[in-house]
Amino acid sequence: MKFKADQLALLKDFVNIMKLSPAEIHNPNLKFFKDWIESFGGNLPPPPEEPSSETEDEKEPKVEDMEEENEEPKKETTTSTKSTEKDPESDESAESDIEIDNEGVVEPDTDEPQPMGDINVEEVSEDDMTEASEKRSAGVMAMSEGELDKAITLLTEAVLKNPRSAPTYAKRASCYIRMSKPNAAIRDCNRAVELNPDSAHSYKWRGRAYMLLGEWEKAKSDLATACKIDWDDQANEWLKAAAPNALKIEAHKRKQERKREEKEIKERRKRVEAAKKVGYFVLMHAVLPCNIFIALELTFLLLWS
Repeated sequence: MKFKADQLALLKDFVNIMKLSPAEIHNPNLKFFKDWIESFGGNLPPPPEEPSSETEDEKEPKVEDMEEENEEPKKETTTSTKSTEKDPESDESAESDIEIDNEGVVEPDTDEPQPMGDINVEEVSEDDMTEASEKRSAGVMAMSEGELDKAITLLTEAVLKNPRSAPTYAKRASCYIRMSKPNAAIRDCNRAVELNPDSAHSYKWRGRAYMLLGEWEKAKSDLATACKIDWDDQANEWLKAAAPNALKIEAHKRKQERKREEKEIKERRKRVEAAKKVGYFVLMHAVLPCNIFIALELTFLLLWS
């Protein structure tokens, strides 16, 4: 006969308990069980010394203190939003149950990835670098005149001529931002950061792209990095706009993490209590013959399955 998974879990919990306190077999509630084991010649640990009433009184407050500790986090969750009260153990995204200002957020672009050039090219010739620089300048001019599609075409040509120029990717990313294509901008910024981890403009435009997507924590991180590398008034303004939403989400996630920890503690305590109620017979596996232990298994299954 096989144990169910939950029964095995209870038995394992109980084994750990009995290793720490085998004298629990002398619990008065288990006298009938202890007598039966002794009738088979089983060897039991000596009973513990009878505690004084004063000692028992000292123990009671400890249990109550544990219960009070469990109650304290509950008070904290009562200040959560309505969504959290309905489902306190939910792991849904923070934005679903806190108020976020999503003004300016756009639908994510789903275009095919733009040409990125071969980043592994061993060497870029001087002619290619010169042509790339000319294309980049023309692209910047087109962007300033509002010809964004033309600017993208020219900047892409510059990228293909010199695929190891982080500033060119960052400049094309800024054009994608103007076109409300944050995902394309993020791809360019990722490449620029890969080529130059200290590229402030790459973090700036990626942070702005994350703002357009409503990914406030990432936006806050990138914009703060941009300002740290090279102060930029515009990046700082965007950082001030993104920070309130990001901080709300971070605080909410900390609360959710505390709730998960509380849930785990409660579940462990439930398993321990269940093991105390139904798992005492596991101790007998060490002191009784195998056939008697099997009989105990059958008894357990009949009583508790």
